[in-house]
Amino acid sequence: MSPFFRSGLFVALATLLADQASKLWLLNVFELGPRGTVRVLPFLDLVLAWNTGISYGWFQDSGPVGQTVLLAIKIVAVLALGIWMARAGTRLAVVGLGLIIGGAIGNGIDRLVHGAVVDFALLHAEIGGKTYNWYVFNLADVAIVAGVAALLYDSFVTPGAAKTPR
Repeated sequence: MSPFFRSGLFVALATLLADQASKLWLLNVFELGPRGTVRVLPFLDLVLAWNTGISYGWFQDSGPVGQTVLLAIKIVAVLALGIWMARAGTRLAVVGLGLIIGGAIGNGIDRLVHGAVVDFALLHAEIGGKTYNWYVFNLADVAIVAGVAALLYDSFVTPGAAKTPR
């Protein structure tokens, strides 16, 4: 087992808690749904979006069977990532995997509880009188992207990191 495994578990748990706390607060305390769009910064709005699909809203019309399949795939992926995390050789890889695992579990909980993932952050820019929007996302999505970036960086700077863990 990796000497850094506990770090990964801590990061996964912290990510999961931050993700779920932000969603619960926005839904139940701030009541984002009834408020509609809330401008936070000139380039960031809070807006409630229920994503029944996967990344970028793919597979949104898959119905209950599709939702169950997506959840099953997510469970298998989290287990595989956990095994990788237990065998990873660097702290950066373990932290990256912890971010991905925590984010995946957070979005999985949404899918189980709500039947959809709670997304709320919308980045946008106005250029030449035209508005460009990014996809609506949440903290779990940010953690997953940061985790993948950490793994990619680790694979470039750590000799032999791209090899399959033993």
